[in-house]
Amino acid sequence: MTVPGIIYLFINNYIPMYGVILAFKDYNYVDGIWGSAWSGLDNFKFLFNTEDAYIITRNTLLYNTVFILLNLILSVLIALLINEIKDKVISRFYQSTFLLPHIISMVVVAYLVFSFLNAENGLVNRLLFKWFSMDGISWYGEPKYWPYVLVIVNAWKNAGYLSIIYFASIIGIDKEYYEAATIDGASKWKQMTRITIPLIMPVIVTMTLLAVSTILRSDFGLFYQVPMNTGALIPTTQTIDTFVYRAMLQSGDIGMSTAAGFYQSVICFFLILIANAAVRRINKQSALF
Repeated sequence: MTVPGIIYLFINNYIPMYGVILAFKDYNYVDGIWGSAWSGLDNFKFLFNTEDAYIITRNTLLYNTVFILLNLILSVLIALLINEIKDKVISRFYQSTFLLPHIISMVVVAYLVFSFLNAENGLVNRLLFKWFSMDGISWYGEPKYWPYVLVIVNAWKNAGYLSIIYFASIIGIDKEYYEAATIDGASKWKQMTRITIPLIMPVIVTMTLLAVSTILRSDFGLFYQVPMNTGALIPTTQTIDTFVYRAMLQSGDIGMSTAAGFYQSVICFFLILIANAAVRRINKQSALF
């Protein structure tokens, strides 16, 4: 029964890995992958000798750290609140409403954001002018606002989806725990903090570990399409994934872009090992392996 899955995994995930050798080659299109000359670690040296290596690593790490923490808090909070809704119809309505942003294409999200932040006709600038008599802000020309914009957009798109996962865990908790707590006079707050959260902690740890394992990977649509590839915003929106894409598209430097991707994968691999070891040390049953 597992053979089709293993074959798919091998074809889709492992066979393409031979392309990693491009990170160690001075690639040219005439000679192809195998005919191009070996360049050792030159691609990595070129990458890390530029300011780009620091910027893309800093941006990717900081954004993803904030995303993981904020989305965790919001999604657990939303799941707890949905669990308090006793009417099933209303509960399902809220679940669908919170899930909807996750399935919307990032291209559509980019234009939704543009409708809010457009300098001339955007809703935010109109409200600023109407309520506070302030001049409009050139959102797509001011990089300092975009860390906040990207964090808000990411939370809006993903917190609801994660909350459904946590809510599914919550409804699996035996109701007798809550009945006994109610008889003992425990408040809703105590039931949440003493029963619900501890019992869904293995799911929280698993989801957080999976998020940490991809902490050096970024949502390409969020960082490339939402800012609409605006040049002025690149210092705050450039991540490893957008750097690789731009390197491929603009400079055609396959060797350096592959080196950046290889560097990203290796760091992610060790991060998941470290995070899992830390969890295993605290609670062996919550570790992934």
